[in-house]
Amino acid sequence: MDLSIQVLRRCCASLLLYQSVLNNPVGKSFIDLLQALQQIELMQAMRHSDIDEIACIEAYATWFKATSQTNQSWQDFLITQVLLDDNPFSRQVQQTDLANLQPALIAATKQDLQSMQLLYQCNSDLLCEWVQSATNLSVAPVAWYYEATETTPIQTKLQQLDNWADGLEDLAAYYQQHGTGLFAQYQALRWQSGQLVGINTPDPVQVNQLAGYEYQRDALIKNTEFLLSGYSALHVLLYGSRGSGKSSLVKGLLHQYQNRQLRIIEVAKSDLQALPTILEQLRGAVQKFIIFVDDLSFEEDDDAFKALKVVLEGNLTARPQNVVVYATSNRRHLIREFFDDRPTPKNNDEVHAWDTMQEKLSFSDRFGLTLTFESADQKTYLKIVHHLAAIAKITLSQQDLEYQALQWATRHNGRSGRTARQFIDFIGADLAAK
Repeated sequence: MDLSIQVLRRCCASLLLYQSVLNNPVGKSFIDLLQALQQIELMQAMRHSDIDEIACIEAYATWFKATSQTNQSWQDFLITQVLLDDNPFSRQVQQTDLANLQPALIAATKQDLQSMQLLYQCNSDLLCEWVQSATNLSVAPVAWYYEATETTPIQTKLQQLDNWADGLEDLAAYYQQHGTGLFAQYQALRWQSGQLVGINTPDPVQVNQLAGYEYQRDALIKNTEFLLSGYSALHVLLYGSRGSGKSSLVKGLLHQYQNRQLRIIEVAKSDLQALPTILEQLRGAVQKFIIFVDDLSFEEDDDAFKALKVVLEGNLTARPQNVVVYATSNRRHLIREFFDDRPTPKNNDEVHAWDTMQEKLSFSDRFGLTLTFESADQKTYLKIVHHLAAIAKITLSQQDLEYQALQWATRHNGRSGRTARQFIDFIGADLAAK
């Protein structure tokens, strides 16, 4: 089919499942540009002299800027959006074989793929040619190019096909392996303002940077391996002294399993009431999820306590098998208890007050695995220092390194993994500056 502005506008309007592919700044500006070009065509056909050429030039500029910010060509951007798109076909095909989907869903997907292939064929050179012709520019506008350094097999497959509808099985296999939407795009996410938001630059800490707590590290890695392998994994509570590396150990799992389908979702304690909503969004996804709650503790009658308890213990709705909770805390007993909470013979308003108190104190037992991070003694602290110094390639003598490290701990925050990291960062920068 010969490409024309009218054909492309119909392709955009006729998408049945993949409308979201164009529901972004690049897609919207592309549609606006086509509309501006078609408006000029109509005005010229009617021999109107009042043609708004400036609007067309501005529309191209808007599209150019939006596309350049993606660091992709128009074609690569379009394919990427197809691979990420969360729609009835891409969701259902993750849960069932292609042969078991409704014929209408298959037909709609094939039609959309054919339409998007026509949009793909509209390259930047063609757009520039149309804009120059419509606006009588003496020089064509600059065309946007971006040469990709590498492509995935599915991208290569679509680029080579004469008819994208013939790539339906390959596309279905891609969705089944990689998932769609935010979970396919980001390794780390957080719950923010009532929705999941992707984190572009997650903490770069790595598991191999942590030392002094090898048992805890190995236990957490083993449990995470169970999760990734589809076995029953346990919820984990990491508790102990501040600065011992509890949070860093959890964050480091992202890099440990960057080539596998592990996702970490950070949920603030104040947002724990949203856990049931979050779980339903994760149910059925091909990825495995760690819900990460940092610095966990509760006050009396805290609704967040009840929400997390339901996730840990379950209710009539089954917990998704691809989700576990990893929480850190400086407190072994997660709910603050005061002496006034303890029942006495003269203050016994609740008949079974001891039962209530025991429920509070035993909340941490609802985590299947509890990992304790004790305060670092001098031997452990120096072990961490030496480990980090080796990674940072600091060349001080052992005696000088240990002397300065102990002096740093005395003058700053005491012996801990965090203190060791701060010392190594400082001494590394100091040596580099000399």
